[in-house]
Order: sequence, then structure tokens, then C-alpha cells
Amino acid sequence: MAEVLSQSQIDMLLTAALSGNMNDLDGEGQESQDKKYRKYDFHSPRKFTKDRLRILNGIFDSYSRIINNRINGLLRSACEIEVESIEEQRFYEFSNALTEGDVLTLAHLDYKGRSEETPVLLYVSRTVMLSMIDRLIGGTGDPDEHLSPDYTFTDLEMKLYENLMKNLVSLMGSSWESYLSLNFDFGRVEPNPTLVQLVSLNETVVIVDLLLRFPNCEGRLSICLPGMMLTNLFSDINRGSPERRIQDEDKSEEIFTAIRDTDLELTMELCSTKLQLQDIFHLSVGDVIDLNRSKDSPVYINIGGYRWFEGQMGVYNKNMAVKIANIYFTPQERDEEQDD
Repeated sequence: MAEVLSQSQIDMLLTAALSGNMNDLDGEGQESQDKKYRKYDFHSPRKFTKDRLRILNGIFDSYSRIINNRINGLLRSACEIEVESIEEQRFYEFSNALTEGDVLTLAHLDYKGRSEETPVLLYVSRTVMLSMIDRLIGGTGDPDEHLSPDYTFTDLEMKLYENLMKNLVSLMGSSWESYLSLNFDFGRVEPNPTLVQLVSLNETVVIVDLLLRFPNCEGRLSICLPGMMLTNLFSDINRGSPERRIQDEDKSEEIFTAIRDTDLELTMELCSTKLQLQDIFHLSVGDVIDLNRSKDSPVYINIGGYRWFEGQMGVYNKNMAVKIANIYFTPQERDEEQDD
């Protein structure tokens, strides 16, 4: 794409053309091109740093892999999904790109026992959604090259559209599990978002664009995350999320309670030796097998086929017993002893 000249560069070009000194323009023009300044709007400063956007990138990269498996299973077709971009914008920038025939999906965040009023918005490009619907009803998913820009979904297509989006919304919370325990509930589909003010036009939002690639078409899934919702979530993440730690501790206790009464097979190994088959065949009562070990040699205790303890044979309450003498804490120690 050709670079667009600024007003100062246009004035400089006209001045040089009128004066006839076009040679001087190269040095000045090069100097002006080397100086590039980034515009910053102080009236609407950025709320989310690069680190926070990087966190969102990791979250939705995980989400793209999760829904990739779900879509492949539903449509029985190979699909590749990746995060294309994550940008902070004003909502009107997202809203202005929508047309009357577009469809938005509303999802509500359920967190800490309450539901956020401002919804999360999901938008799937019309071409790829029609391809997915066609695959659901047994078609090949080939895009219609003559599709009108004013095309609107039929009632049957809207129902299939809703079912697909319910699957995608239900999986969104699982991608946040590394940070917070969230649950996203499907709200409704809005067939004409231009007539409904879902979010304040000047509200800060983060737009996540996922690129969906099928063998015969591709499109985008755009997710609009309200800025206030993200601010609250990042505050909990920065505080270390005490609620999450409590939940993890409770889950740990449940796990230990469940496995505390588990039965394990313990095997006491005195020694191992090799015999020929003919010697084993002629064994009888009273025969002695030389193990080449003294009577005070340690006994190995195996759990699940692995050596965990070393002990000494003895008697406890007139029963044979083994006294633990050594513990193999690491797998390397267990493997070394087992090889010996």
C-alpha cells in the first residue's frame, strides 16, 4: 500500500516545485520520513497495557484450541483457528463495522455469584457461518460466490446459528481456568444489532479476532469484551485471586479424601534369581534354591511395580513383618536400586 503524504510533506513538495529546488527535497523529505511519531489521544487514554493484552492473547489462544476440537467434531471437517489480533478500541469502532444483515451473539459473564450487565458480544462473518450451517445439514460447505451483501438468515438458519454459538459460548470459561473460575452463559442472538444499543458507544472494549480456516473458505470470529468487565477481572488476577486459592485447597482436600482409602498392592521382594526350565521342572518339596544372599540382606517393597522402600524382615505380634529402613524419594533412586 502506498504511503499517504502528510499535509506538511505536500506543502514542502509544492514549495520545492515552485522554487525549482527539487534536489533539496530529497534530504529534507528523507529527514521527515525518518521521524515517525505515534499519535496518542489524551482524552481517551489506553486502559490495558501490553502485558494485559498478552495475557488475553494466551487465554484466547487456549480458547481457539478448545473450540477447534469442538467445531471439528460437530462439522466433521478440518478447521484451523488462530488468534489474529487483540486490540483496545471504543465500542463505536466495532459497531460501525456491522450492517443490518449481521447477527450478534450475547453472552453474560457469571462471576462470584452475579451476572455482569454488559454482555460479551460475538460476531461470526456471514460467509464462514453459512458454510458451517451447510456442513451441519449435510452439505460440503462451499461458499456461495453470488451471495448478496444484503442476505439475511432464514428462521432455520437462525436456529442452527444459535445452536452453534451456544457451543462456542459454553467453552469460553474453560480458557480462563489458569487465572479465574468463570462461567459464560448464552443470552440470545440479535439479528439486527444496528437497531439495538447493546453497549455504550464510547465504552472501552477489547476486540479479539480469531481467524477460522476451512478447506474451502475462511472467516473471522470477533469477540467484544467490555472494558469494565476486564478491569474487574484483571484486578482479581493481580491480587492473586484468593477465591481461586480457596477453591484449589478445597479441591485438593477432596482429592486426598477420595484416594485416602484406595487399596494398593505391596510386594515384598527378597531376591531375584535365574533358573533353567529343566531345574524348575525337577523341583520338589524340600529342595533349596541358593539366592546368593545372606539372611540379613534387605527386603525390597514394591508398589505398583516400582521399588519404593527398603526394609528388614522380622516378627511383630508373632506375625512376619518388614521394618522400613530406607525410602527411595526420587524415581532415579528407585530405578538405580531396581537395576542393582
